[in-house]
Amino acid sequence: MPKSLTDCIPRLARKKALVIGDVALDEYITGKATRMSREAPVPVLEFESRRYIAGGAANPAANIISLGGRATLIGVVGADEAGQRLRGILAAGGIDSGLITCASRPSTVKTRILAQMGLRFPQQIARIDTLTRAQIPPETEAQISNLVAGQIATVDVALLSHYHGGLLTPALVGRLRQVCAAQDVLLTADVQGDFDTFAGLDVIKCNADDARRALNRDLRDDADFSQGALDLHERLGIQRATIITRGAQGATLAESGRTYNCPAPRVSDVYDTVGAGDTAIATITLGLAGGLSARDAVRLANVASGIVVRHLGNYTPTPEQLRASITKGYGSS
Repeated sequence: MPKSLTDCIPRLARKKALVIGDVALDEYITGKATRMSREAPVPVLEFESRRYIAGGAANPAANIISLGGRATLIGVVGADEAGQRLRGILAAGGIDSGLITCASRPSTVKTRILAQMGLRFPQQIARIDTLTRAQIPPETEAQISNLVAGQIATVDVALLSHYHGGLLTPALVGRLRQVCAAQDVLLTADVQGDFDTFAGLDVIKCNADDARRALNRDLRDDADFSQGALDLHERLGIQRATIITRGAQGATLAESGRTYNCPAPRVSDVYDTVGAGDTAIATITLGLAGGLSARDAVRLANVASGIVVRHLGNYTPTPEQLRASITKGYGSS
C-alpha cells in the first residue's frame, strides 16, 4: 500500500453527512450452550447477556462518527420501546437524530441468538426479524422530504442506506436526487440490489451477487467485474462512480469510461461479515466528501471493511485502526 493512502485518512474528518434510510435495532442475546434439547435437535442455551446496537441505516451513520465525521440520521421508527431504545443509542453515539415516529409501523428489530461455546466469539444459531416491508405512508414521505430540504444546505454529502424496509421509495429517491442536485451535494447509495430506484445518482455501491443478478450473467475474474461495473454505470446513468464490492477480492470501480480493480487486505481471521458493506459505503462517502479520488476512497474502504470482519456484529473502525492496518501491510496478498 503506498504510504500516501495513510495521508488520506485525515480527509475523512470533520465532514458532515446526512444519512437517510431504513433504521434498525440490532439485538444480541447470548447464552452458554450446555446440552442438546430433548424436545428438538437444538442446543439449550443458558442466558448470559443481551446487548443492543444501532443497525440498518444507523450503522453507516455510526461509522461516519467513528471515522471522525459528523452525521445526522433520518429514518422511521414505530411508537414502541424499540424505537425509544434506538433513539437513546443514537444520542449516546453522537448521531443527530431525525427519526420520525410512525404509529402504524413497528420499529425494525433484528434479534440474533448466539451460543457461547468457548471460541473467540459466540456462534449465531438463529435470527428473528420484527419488521414491515410496506412502503411508508405519503404523509411520512412528505415529512422526510421536508427534513432533508431543511438539512441539505448544512451538509457536505448525503448517503442513502437501503434495507428494503419501505422508506426509500422511487418517488422519495427522485425528490432527494433533485434536492441534492439543486444544492450541489454529492449523493451516494448502498443499493442492496434495487438498482433502478437509484438510477442517476452520483455514486452507488452493490455487492457481487447483486451485480450478477442485475446483469443476469456470471462474474468471475477482474475482467468480468470491470465490464459488469461499466455496464451498470452506463445503464443506470450514474454520474460519478459505480462500485461492486467483492469480499476477499476487494472491489471494482467504474467511472468515466475507466475501471479499477482495488485489492482487499489479506485477512486470515474472518469472524463475521455483518456491517462490512455499511463501513464500505460510509468510508467511500466520507472520502469523496473530503476530496479523495474515487479510487483512493475505495481502497481506504477495503482497509476499513477488513477491520470490521475481524469483529462480531456491527463494528465501527477508527482512523487509528485504519492507519495501523495500512502500516502492517495492506495488499500483501
